[in-house]
Amino acid sequence: MTSSFESHTYSARPSDAQRDRVIGVLRDGAAQGKLSHDTFMRRMELALVARSPEELSALTADLAGSEGRWSRRLLKVVGGVSGFPGRVRRVWRTERLPRLLLPVPGPYPLLIGRDPGSGLRLNHESVSRLHAELTTRDGRWMLRDLGSTNGTCVNGQRVVGVVRVREGDQVSFGGMSFRLTAPALEPPA
Repeated sequence: MTSSFESHTYSARPSDAQRDRVIGVLRDGAAQGKLSHDTFMRRMELALVARSPEELSALTADLAGSEGRWSRRLLKVVGGVSGFPGRVRRVWRTERLPRLLLPVPGPYPLLIGRDPGSGLRLNHESVSRLHAELTTRDGRWMLRDLGSTNGTCVNGQRVVGVVRVREGDQVSFGGMSFRLTAPALEPPA
């Protein structure tokens, strides 16, 4: 009695990395307008239940490699041009900030906040009572946040600890922003 054994070969199931790669291609295709939202959602579902790498590759066959060198350049140029108005708006707003004159260096720090005893009193709801202090150390201006609620920023970066500031820097205390300027030197007599 002879028995025949049928040999079945099963292809390996797709790995999580392969699924993630396909999902990334689908996401990019939807972002570029190559897939409608419904098509994107249906293909995502199919990617999650695919049983073979061939099923996964079929989901992106019409998306992968369809973008040539010229279309990539065109997308880069369009992206750069579309960001231009935002950059101009930031520069325009930055140049129009009110000036904050750095005081003459003294032995005591300049306290900044809403408190009536502050050397620089800023009466704004986003400024804490004791918001920040400005001191000089070795001829350099140093700014320190005093645990304010809405933070202190220098050139868009939140101050943590003590930060050196210079003339021309943009400083923000809560929602109030200023451009630092140095005191004018008096001409020699």
